[in-house]
Amino acid sequence: MKVSIITVCYNSSETIESTIQSVISQNYSNIEYIIVDGLSTDDTLKIVERYKNKIAKIVSEKDNGIYDAINKGIDQATGDIVAILHADDFYTNANVISTIVDSFIKQNIDTVYGDLQYVERIDTTIVKRNWISGSYRKENFLKGWMPPHPSFFARKQCYEKFGNFNTDLKSAADYELMLRFLYKNNCSVAYIPQVLVKMRVGGKSNVSLMNRIKANREDKKAWEMNGLSPSMFTFIRKPLSKLGQFFNK
Repeated sequence: MKVSIITVCYNSSETIESTIQSVISQNYSNIEYIIVDGLSTDDTLKIVERYKNKIAKIVSEKDNGIYDAINKGIDQATGDIVAILHADDFYTNANVISTIVDSFIKQNIDTVYGDLQYVERIDTTIVKRNWISGSYRKENFLKGWMPPHPSFFARKQCYEKFGNFNTDLKSAADYELMLRFLYKNNCSVAYIPQVLVKMRVGGKSNVSLMNRIKANREDKKAWEMNGLSPSMFTFIRKPLSKLGQFFNK
C-alpha cells in the first residue's frame, strides 16, 4: 500500500527539518511525501530543497489557509492511505508508518488512529500533555471525544467518497472531518495504543481562551452542517476532556 504523507507549512524554518527527517527516516518504503508551502518568506523552502530527492511533490503557492493547503495536498495524493503531518509535528520513531499499514492490511479497515504527545517547542523530550485516545466507541463523540488529528490515517477513498476538509471552518475542520467520516458515515476504524506523533506546543485552536471559545462555536457548527444532533453536554465536555492530558504524563 502506498502512503501519501502531506505536510503544509508557512515560515516554518524552525521546525520543518525535523518533520521532514521523521518522514524520510521511516522504514516503510512506499511513501509519497508531499509538501505544500504557502509562499514562505523565511528559509523554509531552502530547507525543503535540501531534501527534494526524498520528496515526491513540492507545491509553493498562495493558499486560503491551512485547510485549503491540506486539500491541495490531498488532491495531489496518489496513495492508498493519506496522512497529515504538520510542520510542528514529527513521528515518534521509524516504525510508525509500517505499523499503520500493517493495521490497515490485517484489519481491512478505513481509518486508523493512535495517541499523541504535546512537547516543548525547543526541548522536545519534555512532555507537556499526553493525549491517550482510547479504543473507539461511536457514542464517545457525544461526550466530546475525538482522536488527535495528526495521528489519524484514512484511506484515500474515504476522501473521495465523503469529501476533503471544509474550508468554511477555521479551527474545527479536522474535528468536522473525523465526525463526518467516523460518526456520520461509519467508516471502519482501528486504534493503535501507541504515541505515533509528537506535536510542539502552540497549536492554533489552543493559543488563547478566546481561540478556544471560537473553536467551541465551530465544533457546534460541525455537527449542524452534517445534520447531526449532539447531546446536551457535548460542547462542555469536549474541552473538559482534555484536562486529564496535563496530568497523564
